Amino acid sequence: MSVEKHTPSFDEKASGADRDVVVQSELVSPSVEERRLVRKLDWRIMPIACIMYLFAYLDRSNLGNARLQGLPQDTLHGDPTGVLFDWVNSVFFISYIICQVPATVLSKLCPPRIWLGCATVGWGICSVLMASAFNFSGLVAARLGLGVFEAGFGPGIPLYMSFFYTREELGMRMAYWFGFAAVAGAFGGLIAFGVQNIHSAVSNWKLLFIIEGLPTVIIGLLSMMILPNRPEETTMFTEKERELALERMNRGIKADVGRTVTKAHIYAAFKDWRIYAAGVLYFGANCALASISAFLPTIITTFGYTNAKAQLLTVPPYAVAAVYLCLNSYVSDRLQSRGLFVASASAVAGIGYVLLLAVPSNNHVRYFATFCITSGTYTTIGVIIAWFAHNLGSETKKATGIPMYMAIGQCGSLLGSHIYPKTDGPRYIKGFAVTCALQFVAAIAALVLTISYRLDNKFRDNKFGKAERDAPVDTSELADKAPMFRYVP
Repeated sequence: MSVEKHTPSFDEKASGADRDVVVQSELVSPSVEERRLVRKLDWRIMPIACIMYLFAYLDRSNLGNARLQGLPQDTLHGDPTGVLFDWVNSVFFISYIICQVPATVLSKLCPPRIWLGCATVGWGICSVLMASAFNFSGLVAARLGLGVFEAGFGPGIPLYMSFFYTREELGMRMAYWFGFAAVAGAFGGLIAFGVQNIHSAVSNWKLLFIIEGLPTVIIGLLSMMILPNRPEETTMFTEKERELALERMNRGIKADVGRTVTKAHIYAAFKDWRIYAAGVLYFGANCALASISAFLPTIITTFGYTNAKAQLLTVPPYAVAAVYLCLNSYVSDRLQSRGLFVASASAVAGIGYVLLLAVPSNNHVRYFATFCITSGTYTTIGVIIAWFAHNLGSETKKATGIPMYMAIGQCGSLLGSHIYPKTDGPRYIKGFAVTCALQFVAAIAALVLTISYRLDNKFRDNKFGKAERDAPVDTSELADKAPMFRYVP
């Protein structure tokens, strides 16, 4: 299975990427040139990618705000038990889970900017269509479509970023990108608060879907013009920049040339136990994340605040989570260590749930617990994404493995959508207890993974010799099992 769209000169450059790019005739050193290239990539990729994810998360998680603005009363006959709302929230994850692996593998055969842009336009349209729903079936259909299109975007971005950024740079870029999910949580609360005070003839929840859906369509169209294609294809580089970008793309691995898929690496991903361990990690984090996005406003109302004030009080926990995620990712990049940061962040989230369970009456402590939960959960997910964007070795194994652990993890989102029924309020003991346990299980899984990676690296050092830092490694056949490949522990 192969679609090649590159000139022979690009092929020659990629095959020559096993050599360091050193331009002796230039007065500017390669390190300065590289910094210039990274800045150019940051300005071209990061703003639009982050804004795309901001709206992806707004469109995915705005149900929590819409719930307080009359959606159950208008479309779900009041939904006294909360069961119908739970299903509307969770049905998104069904199509999202099913479509992730095939969508990300297929994305390898398409121009990245067209694939990502079309996915964005698609889920933006589905979000707007939610405003036209008048019953349970209409909401479910729109949410299913939302999941299909977002499945082509969420796992595709870490793969796409790995084309341009090295493992020392990925952590912070993934933090900036995923941090916009936390920003979306804060921003969504502000938008919902503003919509609640418009007093329009149109229902507040319908306005919310329209206001957050229409810009998504425009952003998707813009991304098709702004985002670069693969380094060997894009027109944004000079020839010298292209050589450097290809050399960076081959540090520690061997990148594909053109739009190709290696079937053996697909099978290898399905047989890799570490991807399933990452899925356990991601399961716990996503159980918390789904419940936070859909139920945090409702949980804060149990502290005794009005709906409008509850919308505003969701903002600070998300803002702190974004800062905490960036700090952890920065240090993680510098130390080139991920597992310990994932374990500690999961433990922080677990402690937050312990506080909610153990302190039923002190609202100050309970509000602080929401900071622990959001900070720990967002940091866990952000660092995992950067961790596995390198550790799978080849592009095809990444295209299979990343959506695999994400799909397993999104099953946690399904669980998180069903363990906070209205009938359990205001304590929500079952939901808090289950999610608390999963955070500590995730912390243990992270420790197991990081120890495994460290032992594997040590074994390879002893058997094959120490690997030269950033030297190209031929991962085209064995992916991460190549003798000179080294994991980020």
